[in-house]
Amino acid sequence: MRFSIHHKQNNLDVVVLQDSLTKTEAAVLPAFGALLHEFSLLINNNLINIIDNYESAENIKNELSVNFKSAKLSPFACRIPEGKYSFNKNDFEFQTKFMDGSAIHGLLYNKKFLLINEFANDEKATITLQYDYKKDDAGYPYNYRCEVEYVLSINNSLQIKTTVYNLSETIIPIADGWHPYFKLGGKIDDWLLQFNAESILEFNNKLIPTGKLLTYNKFAEPRLIRDTELDNCFLLNKNISGAACTLINPLNKISLSFFPDKNYPYLQIFTPPNRASIAIENLSAAPDAFNNKMGLTLLSANSSQSFTVIYQTGIL
Repeated sequence: MRFSIHHKQNNLDVVVLQDSLTKTEAAVLPAFGALLHEFSLLINNNLINIIDNYESAENIKNELSVNFKSAKLSPFACRIPEGKYSFNKNDFEFQTKFMDGSAIHGLLYNKKFLLINEFANDEKATITLQYDYKKDDAGYPYNYRCEVEYVLSINNSLQIKTTVYNLSETIIPIADGWHPYFKLGGKIDDWLLQFNAESILEFNNKLIPTGKLLTYNKFAEPRLIRDTELDNCFLLNKNISGAACTLINPLNKISLSFFPDKNYPYLQIFTPPNRASIAIENLSAAPDAFNNKMGLTLLSANSSQSFTVIYQTGIL
């Protein structure tokens, strides 16, 4: 059988999806928000991981709530100023906050997901993980289920599908996203970046959208990142043919392409100071969507919504 699933228990409990033909692997950590720990491909007999991950359980416990590498963003993405918002004429404030006083990157990034299904054959390897949120934070007094499905298939393709189920008796506001950092070798200054953006969201000095959309086409064609600094959110073109975003290291020829579905219309990009990796985040809504409503999903009772992105890697 070409595809398989393995469970490893060293200092981290890891579920590994593997393609025996190409040796491509994807590794997931259920206990830490179902995050993507590895996405590796074989180059010159070496397995190269393109995910900037955590070295140990201690490392992840100390740093996950600081840098949020590969975090599941739910039920909101990015920042909510002071953790406050209004919904259905009621005011709410999140108890879980970042060091700057804002609520950031949701409530599930450090939750233990349950592995509820796994399957492998000659075409793919699939795992499904689940977490039931039960009014864990007073700022989000709702019940919902978050399921994350990983599918590793041919052509070094990894699909990540998140499905949110409203288990409350009322409409709930929801946004979804991911926060992976990618490393293709060397510094990001020497990589090519291209993405199909319709516009950039104007931010204030606290990285909160002002409501204005501005023209941005710097990376409409593949271009070296060089010294470009980004911590911005972009609205993708509505009709994209091919990849929405592509990242290439010309030196070793590693490429990575992003194929989000229509429910991930926003792309957040962050270039960290060390320039060794880059965060490329598919989002269903803009930062602070609970207040500005930009892309916010209103999910009816007993209904669900799915959000899907495909990462495809390889050598040019």
